[in-house]
Amino acid sequence: METKPDYLIKGGKRLDGRKLADWREISIKTGVIENADGSAQVDFGKTKVIAAVYGPRELHPRHLVMSDRALVRAKYDMLSFSVEDRKRPGPGRREHEISKVTAEALSSVVLTEKFPRAVIDVFVTVIQADASTRITGLNAASIALADAGIPMKGLVVGVTFGKIYDEKGKGYMAVDVFKPEDQWGQADIAYAKSYNDNKVVLLQMDGDVTKEEFLKGKEMADKAMEYTYKEMVKALKGKYEVD
Repeated sequence: METKPDYLIKGGKRLDGRKLADWREISIKTGVIENADGSAQVDFGKTKVIAAVYGPRELHPRHLVMSDRALVRAKYDMLSFSVEDRKRPGPGRREHEISKVTAEALSSVVLTEKFPRAVIDVFVTVIQADASTRITGLNAASIALADAGIPMKGLVVGVTFGKIYDEKGKGYMAVDVFKPEDQWGQADIAYAKSYNDNKVVLLQMDGDVTKEEFLKGKEMADKAMEYTYKEMVKALKGKYEVD
């Protein structure tokens, strides 16, 4: 078992050299899976996630069919080699929970009424994990849906933020947590919204923060989210640009 570090921030700098309000480098690619209707790869630092969308298509089993709208299904999975300690292949309780909240977040923005009796399947696969995987996966899924031409109210954009401590044990809010901060920090918050209407579609917290700390972290996350959104739009537009 890894030993808890004496601090996660010192002299205003985090263990990876970032300041509290700095996010990791973001890389976005669309159309990465040829046989999918839409796909994307999103990297937040060392966290790398691929999402693929299939549909709208006929829904099986038939008892799940809804006559007035489509069903959005999501499957989140971490490959066994995506973490340093090899995980058991196949989904566990955590994967099922993240699949559920991912589907709910995406369902809130997809115009499902345009595809009655159909299903839109979203597969999110973590190929390398360094924390913030559910948020990175949600961003990738949103881009993959847009890449597939699925009509939506707007892109879903997410960022994590959390509370980390210095050598004296004092807590500070920081944006876009990575593995040591996720593992040893005092709080970790997954936050996503439908960017066009500013509606929160995912908010989960592990740990404790005050109201003032939460609002401080959210302020930093909103700035990171604005940048992330611009990168998402740039990646989608770039697919159709002609040199």
